Amino acid sequence: MVFFRKLRADLDAAMRNDPAARNRFEVYCTYPGIRALIWHRRAAFFHNRLRLKLLARWISQWAKRRTGIEIHPAAKIAPGVFIDHGAGVVIGETAEVEEGVVIYQGATLGGTGKEKGKRHPTVKRNAVISCGAKVLGGFTVGEGARIGAGAVVLREVPPYATVVGVPGRIVRIRGEKAQDLLPETSDPVARELCMLRARVTALEKALNETKKALQKNTGSAPEVDHEDL
Repeated sequence: MVFFRKLRADLDAAMRNDPAARNRFEVYCTYPGIRALIWHRRAAFFHNRLRLKLLARWISQWAKRRTGIEIHPAAKIAPGVFIDHGAGVVIGETAEVEEGVVIYQGATLGGTGKEKGKRHPTVKRNAVISCGAKVLGGFTVGEGARIGAGAVVLREVPPYATVVGVPGRIVRIRGEKAQDLLPETSDPVARELCMLRARVTALEKALNETKKALQKNTGSAPEVDHEDL
């Protein structure tokens, strides 16, 4: 049956990605990520096939209370996805998660407002969404990409890229440093520091010109403590 084929793929993903997993029976009985996916597929059946959306939402909320994982019944999750630990994971209505994706606790696949249509991310094969990461918007996270813990990602991520920080910026692509290659690498803190340095340079230049003018007019220049600037 289709249900058992999907369940087998989920169990295989847990065995492949979690070194603490000892056997499939233990994973089936004790892993909240597996239980959440089982209940999600039931909710999705009522939501998509039977159009019983209220019942589907009730099932998803019941599963949330039991597992700590909230998955909208309309979200598309392929077999072979692994939700590790799972507490606090939220997956929105129009999110799509492909095979081999690993999602850690506290991660959110959400939206940025009240937009209509596709407003949640699509996560391609074998991507990793680390604990506490927030991926917000209707863009694509490329195949094999890695979203660092606590990162807030607001724009598209290319395949095999590593994204860290708030807001998220790309630091590596296929294991190689990617600084200044893409707009996402722009660091607002670094920009602010550059602006402050340019301002200090301009002030020092103006101070030197003032000192020269005073020296020319009076023959001497007052002592100025740079620490007072």
